[in-house]
Amino acid sequence: MRFHAHQGLELLFIHEGRGVVEVEGNSYELEGGSLFCFQPYQLHKLEIPGRKSARYVRTNLTFDPRFLEPYLAPFPKLLSFFRYLTRGALPMPKFSFSENQLMSVMEGQIQSIRENGEEQEARILLLISLLRYLQLSVIAQPQLSPEEWSAAKTVHIEAMMDWIERHFREPFSLELLAEELHLSSYYVSHLFKQYTGVSLTDYVTARRMREACVLLGSTDMPVRQIADEVGRLSAPYFCKLFKKQKGMTPLDYRSALHYAAK
Repeated sequence: MRFHAHQGLELLFIHEGRGVVEVEGNSYELEGGSLFCFQPYQLHKLEIPGRKSARYVRTNLTFDPRFLEPYLAPFPKLLSFFRYLTRGALPMPKFSFSENQLMSVMEGQIQSIRENGEEQEARILLLISLLRYLQLSVIAQPQLSPEEWSAAKTVHIEAMMDWIERHFREPFSLELLAEELHLSSYYVSHLFKQYTGVSLTDYVTARRMREACVLLGSTDMPVRQIADEVGRLSAPYFCKLFKKQKGMTPLDYRSALHYAAK
């Protein structure tokens, strides 16, 4: 299979099979009981041996994060986890899951989709149930006590993410972010790392690289213009960051996307 990427979040559950998954310059063993989480525009490739006796059984869910996010507003912990999956800097894309637990989550919701005729509502509930299962049993996040998950702190985290979304195309300033939130720079930096597991700098870099992937795949903009667009970066520095994050140069990424689209 060629390298490819999706605009949405892809969750690939492997029930049976053996192979190799390549993601951004790293290789991971594909095996039963493994989940691969591919973030939007994350280039990846699956190599499955073509033996006649080999079975390859999977469940694949790909969806636009913008579809689900509004429905998570009443659940701040779950929303934070979802944003970690879609926007954060995951240390690796591979996780282990329990087949029995996954099936118990999936079967009831899938039956509801088939029988009740309320397809969109049932799909939303399926995604929320699945996300909750991943949060509790599959993908580790920084462990916080109930006191640490205070309403005030989660509001601050949401405000930080919203600020970054508005300003990631500009040179990043911790001081400006802290000033807008009326907090100290130290508190902003510490709180963000505590809740998300990544530093503000790494989060901003990951957001810029995702935007660069969108522009590389959907426009003919030259690399130097993209570098300027995603953070007023110099072209050499942008290329260095991109290769470190994605395992290939921006032009190689663009070529891989165009090749996969043929």
